[in-house]
Amino acid sequence: MGKDGGKRAARKSELRAKYHGKPGPVLLRREMIAFVPACGLALLWVGPEAMVLIGLTALLVGWMTRPLPVPLETDEEGCDPATGLPPPNAAISEMAASLQDARARNRPTGCLILGLDAPEQALRRLPARDFDLLLRRIGERLQGQLRSGDVVTRWEGARFAVLLRPTPRLGLEGMIQLCGRLQEAVSEPYSIAAQTEQITMHIGFHLVGRSDASPAHREDAATLAKAEAHAHAEAEAALSRAETAAERAMRSGPGAIRSSRSNKIVMKEPGPHPLSASVGEALEAGHIKAFFLPQISTDTGDIVGFQAIPRWLHAQRGILTESEILPAIEAAGLGARFSEVMLYAAFGALRDISRDGSDFGPASLPFLHGQMGDPRLAERLAWEFDRFEIAPNRLRLIVPQAMVARLDDPVCCRTLHEIKRLGCLIELAGFGTGPVSAETIHRLGPQRLRIHRSLTAQIDHNTEHQRLTAAIVSMAEGLGLKTLAEGVPGIAEHAMLCQLGCSAVQGPAIAAPMPISEFLDWAERHRTKLAATPQIGRR
Repeated sequence: MGKDGGKRAARKSELRAKYHGKPGPVLLRREMIAFVPACGLALLWVGPEAMVLIGLTALLVGWMTRPLPVPLETDEEGCDPATGLPPPNAAISEMAASLQDARARNRPTGCLILGLDAPEQALRRLPARDFDLLLRRIGERLQGQLRSGDVVTRWEGARFAVLLRPTPRLGLEGMIQLCGRLQEAVSEPYSIAAQTEQITMHIGFHLVGRSDASPAHREDAATLAKAEAHAHAEAEAALSRAETAAERAMRSGPGAIRSSRSNKIVMKEPGPHPLSASVGEALEAGHIKAFFLPQISTDTGDIVGFQAIPRWLHAQRGILTESEILPAIEAAGLGARFSEVMLYAAFGALRDISRDGSDFGPASLPFLHGQMGDPRLAERLAWEFDRFEIAPNRLRLIVPQAMVARLDDPVCCRTLHEIKRLGCLIELAGFGTGPVSAETIHRLGPQRLRIHRSLTAQIDHNTEHQRLTAAIVSMAEGLGLKTLAEGVPGIAEHAMLCQLGCSAVQGPAIAAPMPISEFLDWAERHRTKLAATPQIGRR
């Protein structure tokens, strides 16, 4: 179920014991103070017998009006005592029934795991009884957004499980829209104990399609008991995949939505990194900044674009490059926040360039692994374009070849389609490091191919590199695509790439990555030098 969920449940149990424990001694209650003057007057006016009688009466009244402990362990209907919803084990039974129904009717179904973002903060603000009331209100809102046959149950920690009944029109788009409706419903403020609480939730979902719900092992289920056991195992697997997706959503940031990955796709999870513990603090403190690398045309020498590249001003290690920063970002699960910082820097640079009256082409940004699985990426990009008043075609997203395999994931494919429909440009990186099929290029729909630095190195005298680069450029021209050579080390390599027909170049031969202020100064000097140089290029 997850170690974090177990820790949250343990902390919650401690708070519940604190606020729901046994009442204190009867004689120490504040209400007993009213009997003290009565006992004194009885002793003074009547005698010790009257005082004893009034004291016994006070004890009897105090015992009869004592606060009774709230029963937490049991519920008359077998539901979770905090939320009033079915317990977690009921989710498996309900999911098994949905799978059997889906198999019988040949319809898709699915399940979702929803969790509070930062539940520890809510537990610090609210007593345990009020936190339980918050969870109950969340469960009621979730139920209000679902159909009559759908089921909401409690899950481990501050999480809920939603089991969907089979429906003929359930698909990826429908699941994403449902996630959005559920998040919108639970994000409305709550009035709890004279306080206003507002929460966000992350969601992981697993969609069981028609083919997935087919009776693959019907011939082995000779008896009804075996069939039920098989459906039970399938239900556990489906909920486990949804929970794994929820864990990835939780690591991606507040309000994230993630789907379970396809069985055909096996992605290596990032391992530990020595800088992962400090990269988050550096990111928030502004120590990781965007530097900008110009890209120039081989035909005219004009600046046709620039790439935003991260640099970490580390106190002990000096300036760290993207080869050290990106693995630490992935290991720490901060891809969404890192992308936000880099996107903000790139948009700020585009705005500064526009205010200067210049146009240096689109800004290129790396497309991280976690972004492709984010179904709301296009929506957030559209909001940023409006906020900065920047056209979508002024942003290029760099897709490395390692991420091409994820196009088989329907969520990744949908995210890419929405980004292209928004108007963003796509670059396919890594040409020369591995095979790429024509079908992949067609599905990705890039506007430019990036030739890897391993080919541009020593290309001035390496005939094999020249032949491979010429083949890539010829193929790109046949497909109507531009090409960019990365990491061009010197003038000789630059000249050879011009002869081979590469559209644009970037690297040490042109300029090193620099802050935006230095980039603007360099661009002004470059334009001045270009204006004074006779133009000799291909026509």
